[in-house]
Amino acid sequence: MHERPATIRLTVAQAIVKFLSVQYSVDQEKRQRIIPAAAGIFGHGNVAGFSQAFDQYADDIPFIQGRNEQSLAHMGAGFAKATQRRQTLAITASIGPGAMNLVTAAALATINRLPLLLLPGDTYATRRQGPVLQQLEDPSDPSLTVNDAFRPVSRFFDRITRPEQLVTSLPQAMRVLTNPVETGAVVLSLPQDIQSHAYDFPAELFRERDWVIRRTEPIREEIEALASSIRSATKPIIISGGGTIYSGATDVLESLASTTGIPVCETFGGKGSIQKDAEWFLGGIGLEGNPATNQLVAQADLIISVGTRLTDFTTGSQTMFKNPDVSFASLNITEFDAYKQGALAVVADAKKGLQALSCLLEGYQVPKTWHQEIQERKKEWAPQRAQALNPEKIFNIEDARLAGLEIPSTDAVITQGQLIGIMQEVAQPGDTIIAAAGGPPGDLLKVWDATDGRHCHLEFGFSCMGYEIPAGLGVRLATPDPDSRVTVFIGDGTFLMNPTEILTAAQENLKVTFVVSENHGFQVIRRLQMMKFGKQFGNDFRYRPEPDAQLTGDYLSVDLAAIGAGLGAHTVTARTVEEVREAFSVTRSLEGPVMILVPTIPLVDLPGSGVFWDVSPAETAPQEQVQELYRDYVEGLKDQKWHL
Repeated sequence: MHERPATIRLTVAQAIVKFLSVQYSVDQEKRQRIIPAAAGIFGHGNVAGFSQAFDQYADDIPFIQGRNEQSLAHMGAGFAKATQRRQTLAITASIGPGAMNLVTAAALATINRLPLLLLPGDTYATRRQGPVLQQLEDPSDPSLTVNDAFRPVSRFFDRITRPEQLVTSLPQAMRVLTNPVETGAVVLSLPQDIQSHAYDFPAELFRERDWVIRRTEPIREEIEALASSIRSATKPIIISGGGTIYSGATDVLESLASTTGIPVCETFGGKGSIQKDAEWFLGGIGLEGNPATNQLVAQADLIISVGTRLTDFTTGSQTMFKNPDVSFASLNITEFDAYKQGALAVVADAKKGLQALSCLLEGYQVPKTWHQEIQERKKEWAPQRAQALNPEKIFNIEDARLAGLEIPSTDAVITQGQLIGIMQEVAQPGDTIIAAAGGPPGDLLKVWDATDGRHCHLEFGFSCMGYEIPAGLGVRLATPDPDSRVTVFIGDGTFLMNPTEILTAAQENLKVTFVVSENHGFQVIRRLQMMKFGKQFGNDFRYRPEPDAQLTGDYLSVDLAAIGAGLGAHTVTARTVEEVREAFSVTRSLEGPVMILVPTIPLVDLPGSGVFWDVSPAETAPQEQVQELYRDYVEGLKDQKWHL
């Protein structure tokens, strides 16, 4: 007589939380909880089910209260990136607006290939109640809810309408979260009535389970073909992306470049993938890269991309690769990305692939002429970078105006480049700087030295304003070293969009420094607007001087420091170089959140990259300057190529 399998009677919410508490990722012998903590905001769509469950299992999964659902999900994505995709957070929200606040974060996680578990409430499964508060009614599809908006921006979506569906859905969710090829946002949509329903779940579902993060070995024929292509090339270059970091391939790539002399440049996602400033290291590539790198890429006859999606900022909208004989090779865990640019594809983990490639390239070195060209370009760029970051240089606004620059008068005395220069001075090994949208990520890609353990966390796959502050909390949670500094670098436009998780940092006593560059507007978009329209419109933060006028009055009077202080941050306003240095010095050892507000001179940019971006001015417009800009745009398109 067979014994019945053991069961445990739990609600759906209890089952989910209990299951999550015993799931582990295993990567290169490192075993960690996949979901070590959760966060959320409760509403009528999740409070009855999930608040009880998280309270019951609080010792196993700590719960963080937040201010905005989108921000909490960004915190989870930042945590996932900082843990090299081995871990993430679970985020719960109520139905309707609470759930919809998670959609932007789901898109960010999926586009950046970051694991993120979302547990939004959904409207009743039983339908006995009639249309309920915040329910979308579609007369042609009664099963449709607002949560269906998650489908195109998630890697895995399941609406749980019966408790037993969890038995198969939960393992699938873990599989996607720990799969480097498929990872992204995982959404379990949970009708509010189902969350509280009980079921006799198999006890086996709640045993500890390890999920091995697979590191695919390269096919020998593919890696041999790549090695042969490198040996045949005269000017090879490696583009290193986020996959290098996630696979732990930094040491292997550095060794390969050191022995062969193949130069290496970095994408936004790959910033920091090289940890030594060697003679072959070029820095950032593309639209916000440095000009020396881009000049070398234009000459290269073999582009080897490692762990990158090759977006238009990296390729200059397909105008970067000017050598008529250029060819492409790619090493990527994802086949879809590996074949881009018509590349010779090696589908494998970056570390595994580079290890195999190193063996096959033993004794190979790039031609001396290519090595010399690399050194010459680097030598040209070094003083330009140093001048742009030099905090001691007195910026003369009147001279800039005489040179044709439109520099308004403010109380600022230093540039954003000089602010970065000071942050570079004070950065120590183990520190992390974070940026995502506006001017900061591009500036950091171009000039930040992310070697020697000075980590640079750039989210530019979705370029999402509002990611930075909550991501800083996620990075801090993933960086337990109390001596390290986590710095969020943002402009005043991004700060005003989403400052509220500073209060969460205060609530949790998280040691995060928020550096706000106050330049009175969405200045990086203003710069693009001037390049494509020739006139500022709707980007400066100015008053409307009279009802029918445009926004052309004085700059808005906003006390950003009062906002930071009011949300619980130790706040310092620093205007001069000496004050900024002092602010970083005296706040480094403080517990809890710190905000350093620095007025910066508007409209002063770092040196340009010399790269085209396919953003078209209006084809027809009455303004002569727009017609001229459109003609320049059409000329730029001539460098655009298909790479098949």
